Amino acid sequence: MTSSITAPTNPYLVLGAAIVLPGSGHVILGVPVRGLQFLFFMVILAWATAKIAPSDASFVGRHAGGFLIYALSILDAYKLARIRTAKWVHNARRDGDSAQSGIEPHR
Repeated sequence: MTSSITAPTNPYLVLGAAIVLPGSGHVILGVPVRGLQFLFFMVILAWATAKIAPSDASFVGRHAGGFLIYALSILDAYKLARIRTAKWVHNARRDGDSAQSGIEPHR
């Protein structure tokens, strides 16, 4: 029996999109609310660290909280894409193996 589920989005495409535009990786994956949450906290923490940081700190130092959330959003989008791809590959292999051997997996 073949599965009608289409292949998930390439994780490297999601990674590239998340690096170029924050939150876009999550939009590609179909979870735009999660991407918006990351954007919201990115702005809030960038603002908070800008208020707390000393005036002689660099731009990255003044907005370190926002950059932290940006990095976490990249990792999160890539991880979600990799997990979806791994599940899809596993299900495709399982469906292919059971069709060839005639043995059903224990459920």
